[in-house]
Amino acid sequence: MTTGTWIAIVGAAAAISAAIGWFFNRLVRGAAYQQRDQILAQARVDAETILKSQELEAKEELIKRREALEREMSSVRDELREQERRLDRRDTSLTEQQQDMGKKERMLEVTQRKLAERNEAVEAKDTELSQALRQQQDQLYKISGMNSDQAREQLLTRLGHELQNETGAFIIKHEQELKQNADRMAREIIGMAVQRYAAAHTSETTVSSVDIPTDEMKGRIIGREGRNIRAFEKATGVDVIVDDTPGVVIVSAFDAVRREVARLSLVKLIQDGRIHPTRIEEIVAETQKEIEAHVRRTGREGAQEVGVHGLHEKLIDLMGRLSYRTSYSQNVLRHSIEVSFLTGLLAEQLNLDATLARRCGFLHDIGKAADHEMEGGHPTVGAELLKRYGERAEVVHAAQGHHDDIRVDYIYTVLVAAADAISAARPGARRESLERYVKRLEDLEALACGFPGVEQAFAVQAGREIRVVVNPRQVNDREAARMCRDIAKAIEDALTYPGEIKVNVLRETRHTEMAR
Repeated sequence: MTTGTWIAIVGAAAAISAAIGWFFNRLVRGAAYQQRDQILAQARVDAETILKSQELEAKEELIKRREALEREMSSVRDELREQERRLDRRDTSLTEQQQDMGKKERMLEVTQRKLAERNEAVEAKDTELSQALRQQQDQLYKISGMNSDQAREQLLTRLGHELQNETGAFIIKHEQELKQNADRMAREIIGMAVQRYAAAHTSETTVSSVDIPTDEMKGRIIGREGRNIRAFEKATGVDVIVDDTPGVVIVSAFDAVRREVARLSLVKLIQDGRIHPTRIEEIVAETQKEIEAHVRRTGREGAQEVGVHGLHEKLIDLMGRLSYRTSYSQNVLRHSIEVSFLTGLLAEQLNLDATLARRCGFLHDIGKAADHEMEGGHPTVGAELLKRYGERAEVVHAAQGHHDDIRVDYIYTVLVAAADAISAARPGARRESLERYVKRLEDLEALACGFPGVEQAFAVQAGREIRVVVNPRQVNDREAARMCRDIAKAIEDALTYPGEIKVNVLRETRHTEMAR
């Protein structure tokens, strides 16, 4: 084929392709127009639907807002009506008050006019009365022949004599009434205080019993040739009574602290089973420390019971020691607590400081815990101790003057003395025989401790024996023998006692080494 032919064929093919493309283009454009028309029709329908729903929602919202506004307007109208009613009532009340004020003003004007008229009448009557009195005085002066000064002097003299007589009788009458009322009030105050407080009382004894498991234990307590019991009595200062009574060993001593130490030590030794002099000394020393802790705890509990706070530790220890001290068989700590409560109640009846009064009553007998260590009676010793440890002047004076030994400067001292007498005067509170017995034993020990070189002195066997322990470095055997005679002679010269008193002077030298 030639080139021209190919060119003709190619041209024909291009024409055919163009015709086919134009035809497809017309077909596609017709379908697009048709789809466009459908989309527009659907969009118009959707737009109409949306517009209608929006119109419905807007109408509903408008209806709701209209209802809310109507309710709000209704409440506002109700409030306005209520305010109008209140304003009407207030206006009516103000009107009534104005009317009342007008009435009162008119009544006040009438009253003022009447008072003015009455004042004028009274002034006129006063003038007339003054004139009448002057006329009568002039007539009296003419009749009596005295001037006004002479008449005044005579009248005042006569009135003075009458007033003196009446005043004396008036004073005597009221003094008797005051005395009767004072006695009655004092009895009522004391009776009220005693009625408001009541305390139990237990009598103290001078012996304690210790139970033992078997009678074989008695032999171990006594020891070989009595060395255990002698070591125990020397360490504790008590008298141990081992008799035929089954299952019991008696510990006897007038000093309650010493007796309690011995009792507890013996109980520990029995429980331990190792009873020999060295172990006895260890147990006694340990028990003494426990008793000291118990004494402090007892003193603190007593202070808390009566509500006394801020005491010095030394004062607390001394008050705890009073729990082992008796006065006429009365436990001194319980007596002090009782006096504290009574003093506080008396102070309350008199509108005084009840806290200070209880403090004065609680500490008034503290000197009894140290009177064997310091010179003087227990009031003086107690006052010195309280002053030393910073107590107030009222407390110091109450301790020093509760037995009427000094002039009373504070009312609290009188209250403590009254409460002390009430506590001592209760039925069964005191037994003088036991107090005298304990006092004699204390004097016996104090006399023996006064000799140089004496470390300890123990009165045992109900005062029929005194055991004196001396320092072996200061006192030799010859001096110990001479001291024994001197103590016996001093007892004969200074003390009064029934029967005989045996004096034992103990001097012991001990050497200890450790085997390592």
